Amino acid sequence: MSVLWTHTDAAAATGGRAVGEWSVSGLSIDTRSLEEGQLFVPLKDIRDGHDFIPLAFEKGAAAVISEHEIQQAPALIVPDSLKALEDLAIAARKRSTATRIAVTGSVGKTSVKEMIAAICREVGNTHASIKSFNNHWGVPLTLAGMPQDTKYGVFEMGMNHAGELAELTKIVRPDIAVITKIAPAHLAHFKSVDAIASAKAEILSGLTENGVAILPRDSEYYDSLAERTGRVSSFGWHAQADACIIETHLTIRGSRSVIRIADQDFEVELPLPGKHWVENAACALLATYHAGIRLDASIKVLKNMHKIQGRGETHALSIRGEKINLIDESYNANPESMAASIAVLGLSKGRKIAVLGDMLELGDKEASLHVQLLGPLRTAKIDQVITCGEHMKNLHNVLPKSMNAGWFSDHEKCLAGLLNQVQDGDVIMVKGSNASGMGKLVAGLKSHNNNKEYANAI
Repeated sequence: MSVLWTHTDAAAATGGRAVGEWSVSGLSIDTRSLEEGQLFVPLKDIRDGHDFIPLAFEKGAAAVISEHEIQQAPALIVPDSLKALEDLAIAARKRSTATRIAVTGSVGKTSVKEMIAAICREVGNTHASIKSFNNHWGVPLTLAGMPQDTKYGVFEMGMNHAGELAELTKIVRPDIAVITKIAPAHLAHFKSVDAIASAKAEILSGLTENGVAILPRDSEYYDSLAERTGRVSSFGWHAQADACIIETHLTIRGSRSVIRIADQDFEVELPLPGKHWVENAACALLATYHAGIRLDASIKVLKNMHKIQGRGETHALSIRGEKINLIDESYNANPESMAASIAVLGLSKGRKIAVLGDMLELGDKEASLHVQLLGPLRTAKIDQVITCGEHMKNLHNVLPKSMNAGWFSDHEKCLAGLLNQVQDGDVIMVKGSNASGMGKLVAGLKSHNNNKEYANAI
């Protein structure tokens, strides 16, 4: 077992009191995923994590952090377990020489984070956020779990309110801070997209002295973002972008593009379809270039990137003998990402069916933003649109009859309606916010696959 923290190191980092002598190989805040040998950190949400300390030991925790006295058990006693986690994170940062890359944005942050991490892994020990661990728990948990010999640390940062990114970036102190895009998302917590841009810009305040900001050159907020920091490098379609997308050819299977970086033109192939993935690639290439990684090596990695679950993953299914292709975009949704996914569906052959669940946290603009999806649907020449959820009823009400394939109140009814309509050769794209149940709809659709041999996914 490789040792991440000893009782002595953890006590010194947090100012806590160690009970017993111990060492741990990792950290966990969830007993459901806790692995033997890890340090359990109990945090307070709907439930108090301290209630799960006995279970943590049963599952093999080597030690626990606790705000309460624990007798005869390996532990670290602290006044505040979350503060202790943050202190461990800061100590992990200080003891490592890793290049730290932080990624935020209204859309694309997980995808860009995964691209950057994949590139970094090819050239050195890399530690990166798992899944979308990007909040006030996930970021310090990821950093506190970073081994000392890490060469590259890649951290995703999300936010729902102003001030949150400012705190996270102070903990990580990135050498490279990436903003993927500014778009209407979480409008329930912000008065405007301007306010979102200001909140996203907070990531720049934590940059190290010689750190570089990677910014979207095509954004209307580019100038205001650039004014917030010193060194700036940009990506996009704009002629003045440092990673400039010169041209691109899109198909349902991926893309071939020319991207100019450092006065050189590079051909970049992606197995990921859509203009948005080309933009993600330009962003990731620029970030890793500033991390000192050769562009030719990075491009080879991107050529073999795997699709991410719920973010464009494709499945070839046979439903009652009808062969269909499923594009799973169910992980999350906002107007920007929804339009991008609809555009990808438009690249496909066969009958194009969009199954759309509610976009959430859009505030008082939620009705109009759902209605505005009609534009991308028409542009992409989508054949059928199935809508699901109360907010999607706004779109349902304006769809032309030829395109409208029904509205359903929940994912179970929506799945039943979809199954009644599938035909051989259909290409079905499913997308919605996490709470809309579109992920469950995808799982339900896949469970009806009755031909495991059929694997000609697009």
